[in-house]
Amino acid sequence: MGVVLIIIVGLFFVPAATDVSYSFFPESVSNNSFGLAMVFVLLTFGGWNEAAYISAEIRSGRKKMAGALVLSIIIITAVYLLVNFAYLRGLGLEGMAGSQAVAGDLMGTAFGPIGVSLISIVVAVCAMTSANATIFTGARSNYALGRDFEVFGYLGKWKNSLRGPVNAFIVQGIIALVLVSFGFFSRSGFETMIDYTAPVFWFFLLLVGISIFVLRKREPNVERPFKVPFYPVLPLVFCFTSAYLLYSSIAYTGWGALVGIGVLLAGALILVIKPSVAKENGNYN
Repeated sequence: MGVVLIIIVGLFFVPAATDVSYSFFPESVSNNSFGLAMVFVLLTFGGWNEAAYISAEIRSGRKKMAGALVLSIIIITAVYLLVNFAYLRGLGLEGMAGSQAVAGDLMGTAFGPIGVSLISIVVAVCAMTSANATIFTGARSNYALGRDFEVFGYLGKWKNSLRGPVNAFIVQGIIALVLVSFGFFSRSGFETMIDYTAPVFWFFLLLVGISIFVLRKREPNVERPFKVPFYPVLPLVFCFTSAYLLYSSIAYTGWGALVGIGVLLAGALILVIKPSVAKENGNYN
């Protein structure tokens, strides 16, 4: 509702800014700049896919999850385009570029200090609800890791009385506090967390795309709940896109990327020292 409010205000409650001219392909933007921009743009989309993590706990999750994810990304894209169009109409391109809080400036233009206070409350509530949803979904991936690999078995324990993977929640909380601490002691906390996580994020997505080809080759007759359409074109596009964004995130973060990659290598080292033991399919229930 907060996002819808911004759209309505930007389109109907503020006068159109005089500076609304722009180009989709300005001459001053290089390929590296485009890649960097996409790292942050796609970060704003991050989270819609996490609904898949709880598909095993949803009635008819396998049958309806793919459709729900596709519909979600269409809705999110439409809403984000409308939001940015509202910003562009209300503040102009220069106003957006020079703003430290675009939504606050737009609401301030329409309603003064009351509008700024209102949108600040909305942002705070959105941050809490997003964190709440991420906690629930993120812990499920840690839980699955513990179920699949014996060395991480501590994470794969489910507490029936609380209906959740408590140990996975605790470990996730510790990791989150460590990341926040890194951000707290840096010059810019948000960008620092991007430094640590973005390269690993895109590297894992690249591996997911590659795994489609590997699994289809290795296990061609296994029944799967969802088959990627337009194979192999669509997964190839996904892999190339993920590789490009991996390159862009590393080029942007520089030395900061080594921290996230170092954590990744530490996890791989654990698996080498103590070989993983994949469990039977029946244990995934």
